[in-house]
Amino acid sequence: MTGLRSLLPAVLLLLGLVTVFAQTSAPGKVCESKNGTSCEECLSNVTCLWCITTKSCITYPVQTILPPHSLCPLNDARWGLCWMNFQALIITLAVVGGVIIIAFLICLFCCCKCENFGSSRFEAKMERQANKTRTKQEERRAEMKQRHDEIRKKYGLQGANPYSRFA
Repeated sequence: MTGLRSLLPAVLLLLGLVTVFAQTSAPGKVCESKNGTSCEECLSNVTCLWCITTKSCITYPVQTILPPHSLCPLNDARWGLCWMNFQALIITLAVVGGVIIIAFLICLFCCCKCENFGSSRFEAKMERQANKTRTKQEERRAEMKQRHDEIRKKYGLQGANPYSRFA
């Protein structure tokens, strides 16, 4: 099982490299052959990018991640969906990513605060129990002292103990 786990990242890396090299080494004639067609037909191939201003189908430049402005402005570039441009896609992904990160941080903060609240609540409960125990113990001591004083009074031992000076 551990051999398979250590082999899995290597296989995924190899598949990723094969995919990148296949995209970069394949001739870009597939997308360019669809120039002058519609956006939907161009984007039927995942490796293609449609530019609205030039109405051209271009092979997606995987080396630069985002298409350069000289190739096609982000407002006019379409990839995957004809109705969404790269600029809207980037803004949407940034907003969604920001919301996810903020939500994660809020959850993390709330969990830590609740954990501290729980521990402080537990500590307060333990303190109340300790005070209660201490109070009962003091009451018992007072009762014992009172009983002992009553016994001393009964047998006339209320005064100073003559043997106390030897202690």
